[in-house]
Amino acid sequence: MARHLVTSALPYINGVKHLGNLVGSMLPADVVARYLRARGHEVLFICATDEHGTPAELAAAEAGLDVQVFCDQAHAVQADLNARYGLSFDFFGRTSDQHNHVLTQHFARQLAQAGLLEKRTIEMIYSPTDGRFLPDRYVTGTCPYCGYDKARGDQCDGCGRLLDPTMLINPRSTVSGATDLEVRASASLFLRQSQMVDTVANWVDQTTGLGDLPRSIARKWLDEGLEDRDITRDLKWGIPVPSDLPGIDPEGLANKVWYVWFDAPIGYIGATAQWADANGADYRDWWFGEAASDVTYTQIMGKDNVAFHTVSFPITQLGSGEPWKMVDRLKAFNWLTYYGGKFSTSQGVGVFMDQALEVASADAWRWYLISNAPESSDTSFTWDAFARAMNTELAGNLGNYVNRCLAFTAKKFSGEDGPVVPSEGTPGEIEYELGRDVAAKVDDIALHFDAMEMRKATRAIRELWSLGNQYLETREPWRMVKTDPDMAQMVLRTAIQLIPIFASVASPVIPNTATTLGNAVDVSVDAWPEQVADLIPSAGIVPAGRPFTVPPILFAKVDDQQIEEWSARFGGQR
Repeated sequence: MARHLVTSALPYINGVKHLGNLVGSMLPADVVARYLRARGHEVLFICATDEHGTPAELAAAEAGLDVQVFCDQAHAVQADLNARYGLSFDFFGRTSDQHNHVLTQHFARQLAQAGLLEKRTIEMIYSPTDGRFLPDRYVTGTCPYCGYDKARGDQCDGCGRLLDPTMLINPRSTVSGATDLEVRASASLFLRQSQMVDTVANWVDQTTGLGDLPRSIARKWLDEGLEDRDITRDLKWGIPVPSDLPGIDPEGLANKVWYVWFDAPIGYIGATAQWADANGADYRDWWFGEAASDVTYTQIMGKDNVAFHTVSFPITQLGSGEPWKMVDRLKAFNWLTYYGGKFSTSQGVGVFMDQALEVASADAWRWYLISNAPESSDTSFTWDAFARAMNTELAGNLGNYVNRCLAFTAKKFSGEDGPVVPSEGTPGEIEYELGRDVAAKVDDIALHFDAMEMRKATRAIRELWSLGNQYLETREPWRMVKTDPDMAQMVLRTAIQLIPIFASVASPVIPNTATTLGNAVDVSVDAWPEQVADLIPSAGIVPAGRPFTVPPILFAKVDDQQIEEWSARFGGQR
């Protein structure tokens, strides 16, 4: 048994997350964690809400709430939705928690001691109307590169370029709309990333588990020249910059907080510390020194977060001079688009996690999203594609197999106390061949899950389900029961053996459905199926004579009227 630390990119606090957020980080991370647990490994699955930065202040102001109250409420909403989608976090913490405050200040002091923090005077946007300096996202204007007129002070959503508020054309205050903005001098702390280029480049080159997309993004940042980064902001909400940083004159820093992208990745460690305190454990066993040397650390995120996790956060960890656990495997996803356009929390475009559950079950969404995960390129969500996944894959392949197998057996071979697994008949070469084919496909699925290849894993799971349907079509027990009932019993008994196997391998993706199927035949589906080739023909998984139940319809089919209704409600054209 190995030890695995798994983290999902931290969802931002400003509102309910959309399906693109879900499939880009939290859901595939859950699939990875569930699979590793099924293989018998010790897994710690950590996440948290990312609560600092200007969007939190702006969202709180828009809601008419104190920012702490807003974050308290938003965290509770997100935690509830996570549970409803079956996200099996061992702990879902908060970057505003005191544990993260303490750890962020620790890293800052270590970096300052190493000479990697430097106070500089910078030019910032000041709003006389608002009576304050305006951090990057408090300023909007026209992008100097592409002309997009709603560019933020930190980044343009039109062309994706990183910006500085002073670069914007016709800037205006996001808070008040004021345009009488001035450029004034202000003190700020910079992380001297330029001093760490070689160190980080060596780490990137030596870390084999980064994957092609993360490695290419990291190399692009490094090859283009890594500039020192301003990591303080003029905000009230955040982790305050301390006055006792080694070698740093505190003058002008009294009202500064750390930039959200400095403290947010530290939040992985902070959330682990929260979990550890609640469970009588030591977070350093997973994160620090020799105690964590046997831990494999996996990060899952969207491609927009990769640079911060392959460059910025490693600079924080390596620059501290301490033996912090670094990521071993990083899986990055492209975008899930909504009919070719961006999902957007801020602009309310697309389907959001709470709305999606009004349409279909959590497992239906989990299956659709993972089987269409944007791994090698962007993937466009459409309601027609969702309906195909429901009708063909879930209802038609898995659901149809389970229903006709168990319902037909219950109808024809029930005992006095209800349906039981039939006991007559002797398996033949077809059954032994089925066992070998199923075992080979289970191995294929495991290889894809090991490589975190979501689409390939679900495709192999579909192929496994198809083996069951093909077996029934070949043997035709509904015909055989009229001429050779003993043989029909054997066929149905063999077919029932596949149900917990189908459930076990799919449980990382559709856990609630897997549990339902396991309960129907009284078999635990928590562990990965082993040695199934011989167990299938010998009824070594679900013994003859065992009572079973026929579960309700697992997945209802979607009709054209529903697609039309959903398209009208959420937008999008058929």
